[in-house]
Amino acid sequence: MASQWYSLVAQKLFLANTLLARLESDTKRSAAETEALSQGSAELLLRARQTLLVMIARYHQHKAEKPQTLAELEALFPYEVHETRLLRELAETSGSWWNHLDQVESALSQPPTTRKNVTEENIIAVSVEQGPDRSAATLRKTLAAMTELAKRLEEQHSEW
Repeated sequence: MASQWYSLVAQKLFLANTLLARLESDTKRSAAETEALSQGSAELLLRARQTLLVMIARYHQHKAEKPQTLAELEALFPYEVHETRLLRELAETSGSWWNHLDQVESALSQPPTTRKNVTEENIIAVSVEQGPDRSAATLRKTLAAMTELAKRLEEQHSEW
């Protein structure tokens, strides 16, 4: 049963990879198409992360629970399990793929900030758009790290 969840995680990661490949291609596209590819790949990575939590729950015989967050996954266990400890470390490590996805999720869940028009009086107040790096290269690093972890977990649990 858990390997079906691994297949679903792998599917989401594959689809994110497909969108990232399109984003990285040299074809000319509109800003809207570029943003759609970026957000689409980020959303697939977020969905893969959420599915990874369910996969881990299944590995530990929680057949009905579908944790949406790391805290919900941790709450399923009366003891610490290797996977939750590993994910908690990633969540608390600045620059990790989990931390990056937390930032991306937060940014994508908020309306864009309104910008002031640039005039001579307020030119200093106008700043570069803030937020997490959603470049193809950074999303690809996150994708690679997630893929590696999912494969490693599947291999460990298929041996048992």
